[in-house]
Amino acid sequence: MKENHIYKLRGIVQHYQWGGTDFLPRLLHETNEDNEPWAEYWMGVHPKGTAKVLTEKGTKDLSLLLQEHPEFLGEEVRKTFGELPFLFKVLDVKEMLSIQLHPTREVAVERFEKEEAAGIPLLAAHRNYKDKNHKPEVMVALTDFWLLHGFRHRDASEKSLHTLPGWDKLVPEVAAKGVPGLYEKVMAATEEEVFSLLEPLYHHLNEKQEELTPSHADYWAWQAFLQYSNEGHHDRGIFSIYWFNLVYLAEGEGIFQDAGIPHAYLRGVNVELMANSDNVLRGGLTPKHIDVPELLDNINFEAVVPQILLGEEDHQKGLGYPVPVPDFTLKQCRLAKGEIATGMENGPRILLVISGKASLNGQFFQQGEVAFIPAGVRLDCMNSEERDVHFFVAGVY
Repeated sequence: MKENHIYKLRGIVQHYQWGGTDFLPRLLHETNEDNEPWAEYWMGVHPKGTAKVLTEKGTKDLSLLLQEHPEFLGEEVRKTFGELPFLFKVLDVKEMLSIQLHPTREVAVERFEKEEAAGIPLLAAHRNYKDKNHKPEVMVALTDFWLLHGFRHRDASEKSLHTLPGWDKLVPEVAAKGVPGLYEKVMAATEEEVFSLLEPLYHHLNEKQEELTPSHADYWAWQAFLQYSNEGHHDRGIFSIYWFNLVYLAEGEGIFQDAGIPHAYLRGVNVELMANSDNVLRGGLTPKHIDVPELLDNINFEAVVPQILLGEEDHQKGLGYPVPVPDFTLKQCRLAKGEIATGMENGPRILLVISGKASLNGQFFQQGEVAFIPAGVRLDCMNSEERDVHFFVAGVY
């Protein structure tokens, strides 16, 4: 490897149905004439989509490059993780995603082995644990972004039972068993019971839909009715829209999702950095399998005050988003014309240019292009253009 050499990557686009149609094609200088959903752009070595290294001879999987050059991970990452431990993404959320949470690493190890011993196929729809890893996530908004994050205080949940039509039937549950009992009641209810509880709310919101705004849970409950309801069925995740925190993030603001915290992305574009795992326990707003006992065993019922990450300035003209896990860190940076940022890190990094054009160790990278920087390689970033350059760096430091 040449000293200070970095590699140009091309990520993998995932065309999930909930995705938008414009942001990612525009970012990547691609066309989307068929108006296909472009939901996620993956940059990493995930088995469902590993990034490609662009070489003079063609392309090579980033996973293969790292197998050939394990030193690119750095000694500490090799010892601790044995592989690139994170997956870097851009998400364009047009329709709300499922409510979900992720297990701790200890639970993932134990229950992955349990499901393996039970002979449950890895790709079975009812399988919960696809690997032995946890899946903490940090995200930073690129546009106005809305999400659900953690339980609100008990008082807020109780208030919903007294103000929303038909929900007064649930008052005895919260009085006797608190929020855990209330949540278990609706998650374990039959389809008929869920429909009976939510049908009055459906008619109530239908009458006032023109007045609804995204800053209120009613708006997102109505969107969920439109997206998931059909004859005789309403999605039980609608209860959670009123019992979880509704969070708005402006561009540049972020949030961290730790193990056990229920959450759901509702709308907007973000960059997301997560541990390289597929372990997801769902809690509604989805047609997919919901394992209620497993969900209840892993969910954090404690009231959460969402901690908005504003970014902490560093000496390299960047904003860091600190997280309480060793798997990854995320930084964003903006450079005006003539500005330079330099740095050397012990771990590997992946850099994505959001806008503008920059020279990275003498190679030019423009909007939508991705760089892989091996461990121990000094990165010299310079902007010689009139327009500011804006980029994110994911890494293990």
